[in-house]
Amino acid sequence: MWKKFQEVFNLLPFAAVVDEKIFCIHAGLSPDLQQPEQIKRIMRPTDVPDAGLLCDLLWSDPEADIAGWAENDRGVSYTFGADVVSKFLQKHDFDLVVRAHQVVEDGYEFFADRQLVTIFSAPNYCGEFDNAGAVSSPVPRDESSHHILCTPRDSNGSPRQSFPPLAQVMSVDDSLMCSFRILKPTEKHKFGFTTNRPLTPPRKR
Repeated sequence: MWKKFQEVFNLLPFAAVVDEKIFCIHAGLSPDLQQPEQIKRIMRPTDVPDAGLLCDLLWSDPEADIAGWAENDRGVSYTFGADVVSKFLQKHDFDLVVRAHQVVEDGYEFFADRQLVTIFSAPNYCGEFDNAGAVSSPVPRDESSHHILCTPRDSNGSPRQSFPPLAQVMSVDDSLMCSFRILKPTEKHKFGFTTNRPLTPPRKR
């Protein structure tokens, strides 16, 4: 049964685009990603290489204190700054990057002026963290009035609309927005990221 699950995982998509505006990926961006169509050309099934486009899609991380690209503390792939996210969204006319790959305390965490969001769906990760989990679902505008996900932007990368910092709704475009469902941790302990686990580290504070 385990092998059958692995066979399915080997054939799952690497990325998805929701309503032509939300770019969804497991980990992050890549300096080798010039056009999303490159992802479609990756042969399946395949092993994950130690470097290159596929490796980055599955291993890269956003980093608040840098511009451009930098070495990743994981020892594989890169970290990327907010400027990389902005340029990627502007170039491809997306409004948001949605990714996972890192434990975040509240289940979700924004980056790059709400142009990227990390969503981590496993509460109490590995029994070592006190994190909540989160799930996000795009829904029609008239069916939800929940959390901010992103700021729609014009061709120059500037926000298309202005919202107060604590607004409860933000649309992705004229007909779509996103909401969170939060999965609370089962016990409340002092939150700390002291583990040496390398595969899914927390976002740096």
